[in-house]
Amino acid sequence: MIRAERVAIVARDDLSTMAEKVFKRIKDRVDVVADPKTAYRLGTRGVAIQDMDVDMVICIGGDGTILRTLASIERPVPVLGIGMGTIGFLAALTPEEALDNLCKVIDGFEVEERTRLDVIVDGERQPPAMNEIVVLTMRPAKMIHFSIFINEEEFEDLRADGVVFSTPTGSTAYSMSAGGPIVDPGIDCTIIVPLAPFKLSARPAVVSGSGRIRLELLDPEKDAMLVIDGEAKRSIKQGDRVEIVRSSRPALFVKAHESFFSRVRNKLMRM
Repeated sequence: MIRAERVAIVARDDLSTMAEKVFKRIKDRVDVVADPKTAYRLGTRGVAIQDMDVDMVICIGGDGTILRTLASIERPVPVLGIGMGTIGFLAALTPEEALDNLCKVIDGFEVEERTRLDVIVDGERQPPAMNEIVVLTMRPAKMIHFSIFINEEEFEDLRADGVVFSTPTGSTAYSMSAGGPIVDPGIDCTIIVPLAPFKLSARPAVVSGSGRIRLELLDPEKDAMLVIDGEAKRSIKQGDRVEIVRSSRPALFVKAHESFFSRVRNKLMRM
């Protein structure tokens, strides 16, 4: 068990009221800093996310807020999400649970590692993906033609709107919406889900997390867009070497009291 001595608060701009409640609940127990905008509203010290030297980051918002925070953190820090979104899976606590349990969590928590994916384009490493890496057609209604290789062996040749490469954590995000399986986050794998493939045999696949995936665009006249967790974007073209591997920088989360399968049941199967 870890006890937090120094805690950071990162909140979505419109959630200052919740941030104030969290701050008041913990400020007498730990040293608190916050991202600059949140700090201004709370009257505490502001620190850029990438410069935070803390034992825990309390992230207030939906999955998008948590993903942006994770992308900005330079050193491994456990993140505790307080879910203010609609469906998100990354937050461990609801607002009500947070206010009731924050002090207990700070006094002793366990850390859970979650696999991320790295994408390397022509030798240049992009930001790590917590949920997924997506390659999309840049022209709606116009398919892209590409091959996927696993450890340099051709796995698939497709014409499609694109393809999703997902972590197990991201299996309940874009991958699931595109028809991919729900996967326990503890499994070491990568999920590959074609988007609207023009091929009857094309199906989602689950491959070893230790595999090295390479994507090759085959049409010189059709560039594509590479999107990481719905945020970082860059164009790719035929001839670009696009490799996807398990990241050496896993994300750290404060372990939730609710199991993954309970969360799936509560959030998805009862909707």
